[in-house]
Amino acid sequence: MNRDDIIRMAREAGIKDPAPARQGFKMYANPQRLERFAALVAAHEEKECVEMCAVLRKMAIEEEREECAKIAETPFSGEQDDYTMQAKDRVAAAIRARGEI
Repeated sequence: MNRDDIIRMAREAGIKDPAPARQGFKMYANPQRLERFAALVAAHEEKECVEMCAVLRKMAIEEEREECAKIAETPFSGEQDDYTMQAKDRVAAAIRARGEI
């Protein structure tokens, strides 16, 4: 959250700025307006947190999907026939494609 967000929320809460040009940024408010301002800030922070959690969750799922695809592609032991390797490649491709849905 930046300074402009804070100022916007303060104004939205009804906190008045009597002289922004002469005295710098000073705001005056009653307790009800401060409570409203606090609620706006909390809602903003919660929204940012939820958005960040969604991004991190998506990244974790994508990483796990790729690791599963790599395991599916890995030969079990020694040489394998073309049919088996093609099947493994198809399984790995299907796992990776799940992220494109």
